Amino acid sequence: MPLNFRPARPDDVELAVPLIYSSGPAAFDYVFPRAQDFLRSAFVSGHGQFSHRQHWVGELDGRVVVTGTLVSASDNLSNMLAATWQILRFYGPVQALGVIRRGLQMEQLIPPPKKGFNYLAHLGVQPGLTGQGIGSQLIDYFLKLGHARGLPNAALDVSAENPLAQALYERLGFAVVVERRSSLAGVADHRYMERR
Repeated sequence: MPLNFRPARPDDVELAVPLIYSSGPAAFDYVFPRAQDFLRSAFVSGHGQFSHRQHWVGELDGRVVVTGTLVSASDNLSNMLAATWQILRFYGPVQALGVIRRGLQMEQLIPPPKKGFNYLAHLGVQPGLTGQGIGSQLIDYFLKLGHARGLPNAALDVSAENPLAQALYERLGFAVVVERRSSLAGVADHRYMERR
């Protein structure tokens, strides 16, 4: 079942955001109260790491069934500034302080992309369609995009509680470089993987 890939649009919000959220619900819930509401707001805003402008979607028969983002270290500063502004606007200054603090804690477990790598994130496949090669097609598409951008090395993080995803990444040439222990309530250890 070959997919059609395209940049995400604001009107993809209702299908794309649940897929983005599914890529790490424990991490999103730890950082963001009402996580999916915040992600919807950020997705349509067009700015930062959660925006439609940084996501791609894959369609099957015209329906969005997979999404993800491909970022590099050159995006780190602009993503951080956009996220800070979105958090302040969505939560207000008092609640935003806690969100930002938890976000910084999460960055100890899942750091921003490092220089020289394309970083794959927010990879989510429509429930009921996993195990059918859809995630593999998205990752292959991202690897080709990375090569076209002059960054052939790729990296991602995977929860230690998601062995099926890790097995997929290993089949596609990724290898675990380091496992980071989590001290965050409800958030599992994470494994950082690279494909050179």
